Amino acid sequence: MEFKWIYQESTESLVRTFLKRQGISKKLLAKIKFQGGKILVNDTEQNVLFSLKTHDIVTVVIPDEEAHETLLADDVPIEIIFEDEHLLVVNKPAGIASIPAQYHPRGTMANRVKAYYVAQGYADQVVHVVTRLDRDTSGLMLFAKHGFAHAKLDQSLQQKKFVKKYQALVSGDVYALEEHGNISLPIGRDLSSLLRRQVIETGQKAETEYWLKKRNRHCALVDVQLHTGRTHQIRVHFSAIGCPLLGDELYDGALDQGIDRQALHCYSLTFPHPFKREQLSFTLPLAEDMATIAKTI
Repeated sequence: MEFKWIYQESTESLVRTFLKRQGISKKLLAKIKFQGGKILVNDTEQNVLFSLKTHDIVTVVIPDEEAHETLLADDVPIEIIFEDEHLLVVNKPAGIASIPAQYHPRGTMANRVKAYYVAQGYADQVVHVVTRLDRDTSGLMLFAKHGFAHAKLDQSLQQKKFVKKYQALVSGDVYALEEHGNISLPIGRDLSSLLRRQVIETGQKAETEYWLKKRNRHCALVDVQLHTGRTHQIRVHFSAIGCPLLGDELYDGALDQGIDRQALHCYSLTFPHPFKREQLSFTLPLAEDMATIAKTI
């Protein structure tokens, strides 16, 4: 894949310094050098110590990424929400893990995306997961289609340029919910369980913002935005305030409302495109099981 920039500064700069400002890491530079890539200045191959002058055209050719044999391909259709040469946004169904685990090498979204890349004959076939979702959470999931895009998106994540919103169905003391509220409670491991997290004084800072959409005596629909990214954060926080998610057996959610997984759906994703000067924003309706219950509220 080829990327091109025009050097606009009035003072000279090393190619290495300039490329670092464009988001190219030392690791990627090493890959370019040793795996068949190129760095060109004004169409002439140069190394990273070449000194750039104003209006020089810098071209970087990044070698293709061959597929990892350890990631198996599952030929199962995926619902594509958006795709270009750098990004892939899909709708992840509930009940599907994001990535494989040691004893579960198949049946994940990563396996399905791998099969899609193979079927399309893409030159870059490494699957780069940018935003994961829990197995039983449905909704928008973002993949980068090559390593440079992944690095740029990770940088945006660290700079908190992503806005990721969820909708959840909660039960319990729903009339105690405010129209707009913040849950700021530290989260740490529950030492009595391999999976559970809990609100605990010695835990990491965690903040969850929510907006009440509607409620009845059985449950409520809330919009949720995370301001930190702790494991199971939404599930732990709403359980801690007496409003666990419907279907969330791990955190004591009601299991008699017609849903057998945590009622959590990533419905909105907004972030800057890694290479174009535009903001991308995607929304996705509630999954069918959650939508059926939401209609009764």
